[in-house]
Amino acid sequence: MRIPESRGPASAALIDVLAASDGSAPDRDSLRVSVDEALGGTEDILRDDDLQLTLFLLYQLGYGGVDGGDELEWDLTLLGARAAIETALEAALRDRVPVPERPEPDAESVASVLFSLTGEDSGPSLSRFVAKKATDEQLRELLVLKSIYALKEADPQSWTIPRLQGRAKAALVEILADEYGGGRARRMHSTIFAGAMTGLGLESTDGVYLDYAPALALASVNVMSLFGLHRRLRGASIGLFAAYEMTSSLPNRQYGNGVRRLGYGDEVAWYFDEHVEADAVHEQIAARDMAGGLVEAEPHLLDDVLFGAAAGMAVDGWLGADVFRSWTAGASALRRSLPATLEHAAQTAAPSAGPA
Repeated sequence: MRIPESRGPASAALIDVLAASDGSAPDRDSLRVSVDEALGGTEDILRDDDLQLTLFLLYQLGYGGVDGGDELEWDLTLLGARAAIETALEAALRDRVPVPERPEPDAESVASVLFSLTGEDSGPSLSRFVAKKATDEQLRELLVLKSIYALKEADPQSWTIPRLQGRAKAALVEILADEYGGGRARRMHSTIFAGAMTGLGLESTDGVYLDYAPALALASVNVMSLFGLHRRLRGASIGLFAAYEMTSSLPNRQYGNGVRRLGYGDEVAWYFDEHVEADAVHEQIAARDMAGGLVEAEPHLLDDVLFGAAAGMAVDGWLGADVFRSWTAGASALRRSLPATLEHAAQTAAPSAGPA
């Protein structure tokens, strides 16, 4: 991933470290100082562009990497800065996210609560807006926002595999196998999503639109990474992923309807169509075998399963509400508008291969 523009002192200090040709910076300690100052001054860490970008880049060192950062994944100074932001982010989520009343620690009871939680109508429907009203420009903005996760789809959850055992582990791997295309690279969900971006005239390199994504779009992925990378939060990781799978099928059907309403074909709609079918099956496995199975094996993780599900839905709900407000006000939902040249590119882009 290329190095993006900074959004404040903390991200600027980190980018100085990443940009140094020898993997170091003149004053590495300035990163931790800048992070601590940013944490002390932020009014809302979830909407703080500087801190969310800093955390996103620190996590990215453990994913596909960042230009110039190959030697920095386990740097102690960077890990210390990451831990400080993680602590504040987790505390903010636990403080403001309402968690459902805890059920009995058995699979059916857990599944029942998760289905109830994910079935709640928490605000305006972004997917219905896309299905009926979104413009081409708004559809491209949607894909830009989704690209922050979808181009590395399921990678944050894959960190959780070695932290589970038995039924929950088997269920997680079963779902992830579909996310990764069942062994066929062209059917990986991240690859299909890249094809949808190409079909709309967008670039599909991971992180190419990072400068356009608002803080909450980064926070949505950062929360997944936070939960997936800490063994003590494995329950939260499973709860979040279960909720994600359980709230995917119907919105993706509407996104697909919007794609076709705007005149695009199967090569663009494939990503959304794939999730309509796959996640209708996944939601049962996720609720009962993955989340429910984990709680039956480790009852003490029940509260974290509920917290993870509620936290993931809350952050995505806040982001969706922001996007909806911007679009209905006739404004861009991105930090900056996409280049005007994209309109021509979308008209001339070669279609990607559809499902086979």
